[in-house]
Amino acid sequence: MEHLWLVAVLCLIALLLALRVWLVLRQGLECRPGTKGSVSLMVVAGSGGHTTEILRLLSSLTKSYSPTHYVLAETDKMSEDKIHLFENTRTSGISKSTYSIHRIPRSREVRQSWSSSFLTTLQSMFYSFPLTARLQPDLVLCNGPGTCVPACFSAFLLGVFGIKKIIIVYVESICRVESLSLSGRLLYYFSDYFIVQWPQLKTKYPKSIYLGRIV
Repeated sequence: MEHLWLVAVLCLIALLLALRVWLVLRQGLECRPGTKGSVSLMVVAGSGGHTTEILRLLSSLTKSYSPTHYVLAETDKMSEDKIHLFENTRTSGISKSTYSIHRIPRSREVRQSWSSSFLTTLQSMFYSFPLTARLQPDLVLCNGPGTCVPACFSAFLLGVFGIKKIIIVYVESICRVESLSLSGRLLYYFSDYFIVQWPQLKTKYPKSIYLGRIV
């Protein structure tokens, strides 16, 4: 009899958790950050072309998106240099921009095995969740680097725990024409807005938003 009660309680907890996740996903369609002021932005940068693309996207945003919190892998020195150059250039002759750079452990290295990637991603989550909870941005913007997976999941969990609903905007890289990246496949169902840049991807992934080439 006690065993049946335990199973019933666990099923109820699982049902309530699933309901909470569903409500958080639906809430993203109604949440409108910035209606009463600026939008606090968390931007996940990545090595290679990811940072270049995300900075091009940021260049089209207004000053209403401030402050900007950049998150990058602890070994990514090149992205940090690009960010400083970008921020100094776009604020030339204008009031100084408000931005900060934060580092978390890299979730997955190139050609790293899947088994060890799971462990390193958990380690990255261990650092990214308290960082996201402390910053509590209104919106997370990313475009596919492995570092964005723990950052976005951390933002999503804040909503599940009832701390704050954070809008997650995922922009798939222009390089992805026929299929999504691994990060895209993982975050497709958790993003509030999932943007692709090729019509083929819109056909395969109906939840996505096709806006043409935006970077």
